[in-house]
Parts: sequence; C-alpha cells; structure tokens
Amino acid sequence: MGESALGKTLTFRRGVHPHEGVGEKRATGAKPIEAVPAPALAAIPLLQHAGAPCKPLVKPGERVYLGQKIGAPDGFVSAAVHASVSGRVKGIQPRIIAGGRRVAAVILENDGLDEWDPSLAPLADDAGAEKLLEAVREAGIVGLGGATFPTHVKLSPPKDKPIDMVILNGAECEPFLSADHRVMLEEADAVLDGLRLAARIVGAQTLLIGVEDNKPDAARSLQTAAGADARVLSVRAKYPQGSEKQLIQALTGRRVPSGGLPMDAGCVVINASTAAAISRAVRKGRPLIERVLTVDGEVGEGKNLRVRLGTEIGEAVACCGGAKEGVNKIVLGGPMMGQCAYDLHTPVTKGVSGILLFKDDAPEKPLGNCVRCGGCVNVCPVGLMPLTLYALARKGFYDRARDAQHLMDCIECGACAYQCPARLPLVQYIRAAKGALRRAQAR
Repeated sequence: MGESALGKTLTFRRGVHPHEGVGEKRATGAKPIEAVPAPALAAIPLLQHAGAPCKPLVKPGERVYLGQKIGAPDGFVSAAVHASVSGRVKGIQPRIIAGGRRVAAVILENDGLDEWDPSLAPLADDAGAEKLLEAVREAGIVGLGGATFPTHVKLSPPKDKPIDMVILNGAECEPFLSADHRVMLEEADAVLDGLRLAARIVGAQTLLIGVEDNKPDAARSLQTAAGADARVLSVRAKYPQGSEKQLIQALTGRRVPSGGLPMDAGCVVINASTAAAISRAVRKGRPLIERVLTVDGEVGEGKNLRVRLGTEIGEAVACCGGAKEGVNKIVLGGPMMGQCAYDLHTPVTKGVSGILLFKDDAPEKPLGNCVRCGGCVNVCPVGLMPLTLYALARKGFYDRARDAQHLMDCIECGACAYQCPARLPLVQYIRAAKGALRRAQAR
C-alpha cells in the first residue's frame, strides 16, 4: 500500500484502472455545481428506485406544491416520489427511463411559483431514531451513487444484525463522474451531518469516510467538517473502489460473506450525496426533488449540475453548450455501469449520476473467441470466474452457474468485459442469467 497525506492508501484486491482520456474527470472536478432552471414540464417517473413502483396519489387537473408527495411506496422496498415543481398535473403518461424501460410518470406543468408544500417541516434536534428513519422514508431518499436502493431499508437492519460502523462512500470511481466530488467540497457540513444522522438511526459508534486519493481536496474538506467524530481514510483510485463490499474490505479488513450484505459485516455504507439528502430531509424537511450530476463527453463544456427530477436530460445538455455533431450514444451514469438512454427526452431520475455523450464512429468489430487468457479472472474484485459464468449463461445453465460458480455474488461492475481482449459481452450474459433466476424465484 502506498502513502498519502492521510496516511496509508488503502485498497482491495484486483480491479481495473479505466482510461479516462485527456483528464475529463480532473477537469469537471474543478467545476463548481451550477443549477439548471426548473423545467416547464416535469415528467416524474413512479419508478426511480430498486423495488416496487409507486402508486400515484394525484389526478389530472389537480394542483400540487413543490415537494408534495405524488407517489406512495407500494411495499417496504420502494421509495416515495415528490413533485419537483409546483403547478398542475397534466396527466399520468408512460415515459422511457434509462435502460429502455417504460414506466408510468406524473406529468407536471410548472407554474413558476416554486411554492413549497406547507406540511413540510424540519425535525427537532433531539428527534429519536424512529422519527429520523421516518423522515428518511418520507423524503423518498435512495442511494444516489446509482444503485437507488431505498435508504430507509438500508437503515433498518434486523435486530440480529447489529451495526457498529457507518461508512461514507466518497470513492466515485467511475470515469468522467465528479458530482460527488463537488458535493463533498461544497456541502461537506451537510454530508457529515447526514452521516451522523445515519449512525444515530442504526446505533453505530464508529464513522469512517473513504475518499479516493485523486480527490485530496475533498478529503481535506470532509476532515475539517468531521472534526474528531469521523476518520477520513484515503483509498486508491481504482475501479470498482466505490462498490460497497470492496470499500468495506479496503477500509476495515472485514469481508462481506458470499450471498451476504454489508450488514452481515456490521456495516452500513452511505453515498456522499445520499448523506447530504438525509441532512436536508431532517434539518429542512426537504424531500428528494433534485440531484447533482455530471454532464461530460461530446458536449460544449463538461459541468456538474443540480437538476430537478423529471427534467429532460436534453435541458441539462443544453446548459453545457449542447451535444457536438456526430453524437450517437447517451449513457446515464458512468461508462462502466451506466445504462443507455433512448434520446434526450429521457427524464432525469434519482439514479442518474451522470449524462455522458459519445461518438462511436469506429467500424464494428466482430466478437472474438475466448482464448483462456485469464484476464477477466485476474481483475474480478469478487474473485469469480467470469469466463465460466459466461459459458454457463450462454447455454442456459443458470442453476449450475448459481450453485457451483456463485453467480449471484457478481456485482456487475463490468471489469471483466473491460479487460477482455475478445470484447465478449461477459457482464451482459451474467446479468441476464441473474435476472432469469430472480424471475423464476418470484413465480
């Protein structure tokens, strides 16, 4: 392990170092957050999270306040959605979100007043854990690193899984993305406050903060805000350092068991932007109606933007000088784990951490054959055999892949496909196999 200004630079085994071109991440990391104007028409999807879609609470023609709950969770693993503008409900219509899924969305016509829901109020400073957890649930907060798992579920471990450590994930290991970097710099007090509130909810005493060593300014900012409450630790800039299991291993030496969750290692991991959202929900009574994201790639100027949910991604791109000629690929999130968007009319949702535009003008190359080089095995952060999982998935041997090769432990980071010289779609087949098993289990 190397040395840093914060001591040892910690890391996990394996992983990759994706090429970022000519310093894109470094360039946007120096750009302060700018606010995108509220949209004239906001399309709020009723599914912006892992779990069940919300049920609509409003009808066409109804007037809504800014921050009003317009979608109720349908089950424990679900998250409320709120109006990102004040105005009238134009209708409930289908919209295509990242990955091509068609979901119902509440269409709001902005009246330009930004009139907040009068029922929203902050909690008292001495509010107990149950009240704090309820505030997080009511605010519709999910993991803003991209996974969108409902935060109130993460902060509700069973009684037989005591949590002694809460970890702030400040890695942001995906190429291009720097939104969390800017949040850690510009909103460090809110980030630390949200981390402390999360620790109060789960009863943890130890607070750790992991920041990649390519963001020393963010590490210093968080250390100043943390005081003696939390330790800021430097982790090596490597992908997928921001994965929960890998971050836990790097910071604590603990290992999440096969098939387990961070709570099985006594930990809860909170993304930096998620922590700031928790603070706003508790201290200001504000639900999750906007998020910070990075726009980069083939645009006039890469920026970090604060965007209201339901805004078309094209409006954010326009604030960056528009798309360059020849753009034919839109990725929402990072290039390693992000999902493609159909067009620039796709609405911004809670999981959109980045909008990346690319030109893919290289001639299409045929896929090669696996030559058993072992590259995918050497980089898999979980220690799996991606080439074997790929072969089993192609033949439909899903049960065998799960039982003999630990298929469900794959975190779908894409490191194997990135490393593969034959350009095999390893992670796509693995993801399809996992989906097939989940659907079969749900029947």
